[in-house]
Amino acid sequence: MKIKSLEEALDRIKELEKENAELRAENEKLRNRNFGGRKKHDEAWTAAYQDFVVKYENGMSIIEIVNQGEISRRTAYRYLSYYRGTSK
Repeated sequence: MKIKSLEEALDRIKELEKENAELRAENEKLRNRNFGGRKKHDEAWTAAYQDFVVKYENGMSIIEIVNQGEISRRTAYRYLSYYRGTSK
């Protein structure tokens, strides 16, 4: 784009400033994202769930699994609920 007059240059500057403001707003939005929360079915979840399934299918009770200290009681019941839902 060849700019031939001062008015064209000033218009182009305004366009670029507007574009810059939009990009800054988008950048700020991306910077402030929340990555918190439980990540369902990632590799760690799958490994812990499979370990739970093996123990549960071998006859261990929920309390025995929890007492081993690898998962919480709430997580054990969450895994049990998922297990019952998928094994129907």
